[in-house]
Amino acid sequence: MTHIRAMTRNDVDDVSRLLGASWRRTYSPIMGASTAARLSDDRHTPEALATELEDEDNMSFVAERGDGSIAGYAMAVMDKQGDVMLERLHIEPQEFGSGLAADLLHAVLAAHAGLPSIALEVIEGNDRAVAFYRKHGFEVVERRQAAHGVGGHASLIMRRLLARA
Repeated sequence: MTHIRAMTRNDVDDVSRLLGASWRRTYSPIMGASTAARLSDDRHTPEALATELEDEDNMSFVAERGDGSIAGYAMAVMDKQGDVMLERLHIEPQEFGSGLAADLLHAVLAAHAGLPSIALEVIEGNDRAVAFYRKHGFEVVERRQAAHGVGGHASLIMRRLLARA
């Protein structure tokens, strides 16, 4: 049984490990192992995650198992215009198909209720993620050059309307 809660400073080491493994597993086949590792190593350090936690425009959640281990993580960012972007949603592979990713997504959506919509960017080729987000009401609204230093790859911007509170 897992519990979704706000991420704390105590979670950064576990989340850093989860993100690093997830990035390598997901993106190595798309962009190559060295690029995936380099990008993850640059962005997913415990120090970087701790800094993100201090930013009041970021909202991070973890899925914690009964034994205290972290099984998943999600983070959304609100920009200066009030638009929300789901920046990350990662779960341990043994949780695939368990509903845990949906639980994390719903925590993010509930935290932003009352806003018009939420968007995300997914690198083309991450078919599992695209299918998951489509299943949960996101639609592709744009195709563009991938962000995050992933040169030579396209990404899809997907958006979902949120229910008004």
